[in-house]
Amino acid sequence: MHLTALPVLLPFLGAVIVLIPWFNKRIAQQRLVAQLFLLGTLAVSIVLFTQTMGEGAQGYAMGEWEAPFGIFLIADPLAGFMLILAAVLALASHLYACGGDDQTGKFFHPLFLFQLMGINGAFLTADAFNLFVFFEILLIASYSLLIHGGGKERTRAAQHYVLYNLIGSAFFLIALAVLYRAYGTLSIPDMAARSSSLPEESLPLAKAGGLLLMAVFGIKAALLPLHFWLPRTYSSTSIPVAALFAIMTKVGVYSLWRVHGTVFGDDAGAVANLGKDALMWLSGATVIIGSVGVLASQSLRWLIANLIIVSVGTLLMTVAIGTVAATAAGIYYALHSTFMSGAFFLVAGLLIMQRGQAGDRLVRSRPLRYPRISGALFAIVAMAMIGLPPFSGFTGKIFVLQSALKSGDAFWVWPLMLIAGLVAMVALSRAGTTLFWRTQGAVPQDAEYRISGLHIAAAGILVGMSIVLVVFAGPLTEWSLRAAQDMHTGVSVMQLNGGESK
Repeated sequence: MHLTALPVLLPFLGAVIVLIPWFNKRIAQQRLVAQLFLLGTLAVSIVLFTQTMGEGAQGYAMGEWEAPFGIFLIADPLAGFMLILAAVLALASHLYACGGDDQTGKFFHPLFLFQLMGINGAFLTADAFNLFVFFEILLIASYSLLIHGGGKERTRAAQHYVLYNLIGSAFFLIALAVLYRAYGTLSIPDMAARSSSLPEESLPLAKAGGLLLMAVFGIKAALLPLHFWLPRTYSSTSIPVAALFAIMTKVGVYSLWRVHGTVFGDDAGAVANLGKDALMWLSGATVIIGSVGVLASQSLRWLIANLIIVSVGTLLMTVAIGTVAATAAGIYYALHSTFMSGAFFLVAGLLIMQRGQAGDRLVRSRPLRYPRISGALFAIVAMAMIGLPPFSGFTGKIFVLQSALKSGDAFWVWPLMLIAGLVAMVALSRAGTTLFWRTQGAVPQDAEYRISGLHIAAAGILVGMSIVLVVFAGPLTEWSLRAAQDMHTGVSVMQLNGGESK
């Protein structure tokens, strides 16, 4: 069944089409083609998720080359969740960019689609080396998107971002070489099947490769002390790119779920739960350092970037706990935190366009031209990020807290999450007061401070996802439990090894 490959192929085809010279000179046609392919990717992702929930994992061998020799893709409920998350985020971010941000430089639309291709490929691949390949695709596209439009700040941020990721890529290859020597394969299902029966002489290599791979995924996820690239990167790039980047850290978290949750899971024998104790300490420290950054932030985008670090720490705590309930809670929390982080960047963009030279700095400025719509969007996303009811942040945090209580980890998870929520409340209350009430002068009436309907619609889509996640919290929690259980019990792995590849 070719449906499994379409979330990768559709963005690729869209990027190729908009690179055709006739399209390349017509911005309206580029926007239309990109939006159509993004909508198609979303539709395919929803259908694929529905099928995996009803029929189980869907395997696909590219060119009919069976694993572990060919490129093998596998779609299961966990991958389906992440594909839909990426598609909705990309659709809204791209819609915002169509308001004018895509004209500040060349090749925005193909780069945007290539990055989505890499993200979707990382979610679908069943091979650790191909995971590296898709990482490189999304990273190469992100390097160009980061500096799209130019500027000294973006160039400086890009230097740090590229350096960190090049180092991470080098260690990724070293880890894969070590793991191949230990396992004789880089197929994730095959590695998972062999972990419990590794010979004694291969165990040191397997442990070294697994720990090095965890460090690589820690760089991608912005785990302490490998997180320093994130605030400057996210606060320097353009608004729609920053919104899309909200899912980049989740790719690292997903890779930990996929690789370390199966290859080094509970049934992996001598390499079971590799690095979980260190991850427990580092994830908690990530929440703490992110909270300190939230309090110290002097601009709205720095504040949002540090809130992302806090959410990454929270997600990695669920990885460290390692139970089915914790993974399910992490899946739901990943949906919430990614949507709200992207939404917050888009809302920040609305405010920047209305504040003139003040930009997103938390200082006194002229009154906003559209205070009601801006204030409503800001209030909803802020309350969701804090974790106040009735928004998705409250549901997600309760889910995580319950999983920690069941696993006996409440003694360290609860204080960190509750304190982080209090810090977010203080920082966002202070930011909202400054942005909306500490004003001077007259409301600007010139065209420079007008925002388009596309900007409002894009921000509204992502902000509205907080309400959607609450309205459908019942089925979403059930589906996330199913996805987590399939991953932990190796259902998708057994189907992949024993089922027929299409």
